[in-house]
Amino acid sequence: MDRAELTAEEARAGLKQLDPLIDQYARLVVRTGVNVKPGQEMVIQAPVETSDFVRRLVKHGYAAGAGHVTVIWHDDVVTRLTYENVETSYFEQTPEWQRLQLDSLAEDGACFIFVEGADPEALKGIDPAKPAAASKARNTQCRIFRRGLDFNINPWCIAGAPVPAWARHVFPGVPDEVAIYSLWRAILSTARADGADPESDWDLHNATFEKNLRFLNERRFTALHCTADNGTDLTIGLIDRHLWAGGCGETPDGHPFFPNIPTEEVFTSPDCERVEGIVYSALPLIHHGNRVDKFWLRFEGGRVVDFDAVVGRDVLESILNTDEGARRLGEVALISKNTPIRESETLFFDTLYDENASCHLALGIGFAECYEGGYDMTPEELREHGVNTSSTHVDFMIGTDDMDIMGICADGTEVPVFVNGQWSWE
Repeated sequence: MDRAELTAEEARAGLKQLDPLIDQYARLVVRTGVNVKPGQEMVIQAPVETSDFVRRLVKHGYAAGAGHVTVIWHDDVVTRLTYENVETSYFEQTPEWQRLQLDSLAEDGACFIFVEGADPEALKGIDPAKPAAASKARNTQCRIFRRGLDFNINPWCIAGAPVPAWARHVFPGVPDEVAIYSLWRAILSTARADGADPESDWDLHNATFEKNLRFLNERRFTALHCTADNGTDLTIGLIDRHLWAGGCGETPDGHPFFPNIPTEEVFTSPDCERVEGIVYSALPLIHHGNRVDKFWLRFEGGRVVDFDAVVGRDVLESILNTDEGARRLGEVALISKNTPIRESETLFFDTLYDENASCHLALGIGFAECYEGGYDMTPEELREHGVNTSSTHVDFMIGTDDMDIMGICADGTEVPVFVNGQWSWE
């Protein structure tokens, strides 16, 4: 039955039938996502509207042996009211209690689950400088916490759960119950959590990354050249000792975890000094509850020198003005159009999902794991070798169905990597 034909009562009945799948999805996030260790602190940051799912995470956390579970709640409405009534200067400092909370949890070796679920337009009309200041303050002042995530010292996982305002954006024009039911089905499907054994399915999924990673890491391209009919013509330089990663991540001591559920990407950090040309967005960017759409960026010497957007130009400008590193790339990620998210033809209005439907880039900080020996280097040392530093990391989607990507070898020869939006060997 098509979702448009469902009644609210039928959707409620359908949601009850999904209950076992939602529960095993929560188990997947705990056991495969952060892969909580016996005795470890597990931290959950989540919207108040996802309380039922959070309770499942807590249950499975303790069942897996977590020593303690801490839940940190947030709420779109309260956040908006705060931005409406408090001056920008307040957000330039992270409150001491919050810094101590996050830094102490990270220092004690906690793993972190971030439940994604928000109104894509929660902050529409809010001065973008306010959430930008708050984000920059948290990322620069909660230093132990940020280093723990950026260097994979603390296992972490972002996973989605529906809230009504988000569901209405993804599935407009139907009763809330139908939209929420439909979004749950989409989340479970794209997360590979709707089968009989999701954990085994993720073991198999992780194995599929190996061929692509082997191809890229063996060839050591010096650059990638991306072109598409929308005008994208961008050359992205790669560092000599760059590494491609994807699928399962690891802490420096070898503990496996999955930072994103779902995930379809292989990625690396480019040489932030060697990016040339122009790139056009393929999907909207939702940033701090504000939408940026139909935008482009022009790079010279690795730096954004010009840009524009049909929707949300001021938001895009606030991202670029976060700091010097925000105008340079920290990530290039390759994703075939032949993925469950892309094939669902669903626009999620959420970066966790939409970035896994499209090749994407990220403005801001790069990854220590994507440079040989990077875990043993300081951010300053990484920057000297071309890995970008910044207090932000903002993904935006560039992959189109007709995108071609050529890998440029050290001797100047070119090897097809993507043809018409998919791996050249697909």
